[in-house]
Amino acid sequence: MTPAAGEFESIVRLEGVQKYFGAVHALRDIDLSIGRNEIVGLIGDNGAGKSTLIKLMTGVLAPTSGRIFIREREIQPGEYSVRMAHDLSIETVYQDKSLAEKQPLWRNFFVGRQITNRFGFIDIKREKEVAQKILIDTIGFRGVGITVDSTVGNLSGGERQGIAIGRAMHYNADLIVLDEPTAALGVAEVRKVVEFVRRIKQSGRACIYIEHNLAHVHEVADRLVVLDRGRVVSEINPKDMTVPELTEYLIALQHNA
Repeated sequence: MTPAAGEFESIVRLEGVQKYFGAVHALRDIDLSIGRNEIVGLIGDNGAGKSTLIKLMTGVLAPTSGRIFIREREIQPGEYSVRMAHDLSIETVYQDKSLAEKQPLWRNFFVGRQITNRFGFIDIKREKEVAQKILIDTIGFRGVGITVDSTVGNLSGGERQGIAIGRAMHYNADLIVLDEPTAALGVAEVRKVVEFVRRIKQSGRACIYIEHNLAHVHEVADRLVVLDRGRVVSEINPKDMTVPELTEYLIALQHNA
């Protein structure tokens, strides 16, 4: 039974997690907790272990050892999967891989989760109505020439990320994982995505935000978790360290290799 909202402190908690790929020790003694209604920036150099850590938290990979808790319930590594993560209200938005380009927006919202009528047929009218509500209320697309019938291929990068984030929010994800959402986007597009990230927190959800651009993640994160060679080496309040200071800190970590 899933605890009610007030009965758990963290959505996901890792204790002593290790991950090996053969002889490669990818994650070392990871202790990390993601609370409710917070944006956690996950930063570190290439190869630091960010992607591996996210895959463990979302059921893509199993840890070699250690414990995973979701809403304080221990999950057996052998049973955890992407499907279970979805069922436990954890959604991941991958850069430019989350949507079907040739399909209209309303179809993208309901992939694998179609609304059906009493005869078992897809209720297109209802799906379009719900999709319209997501566009306006959840994502905030108003008067920008985007409708539920617009195809994904005609959207900008920032708009696509907004659609993917809005879909995750619609399915009541407690935790939304964003993997490099601003990669290859222009300045105006980045501003859109940053605003979408803010909407996640405003809606009472938590977010793990993986980002190479420190300025973007520094702007919206409540907490920065720094990974280096598979370890969590520090947790930083963005108010305590400027972007230039954070940059120098990460450079120093590499020089101390």
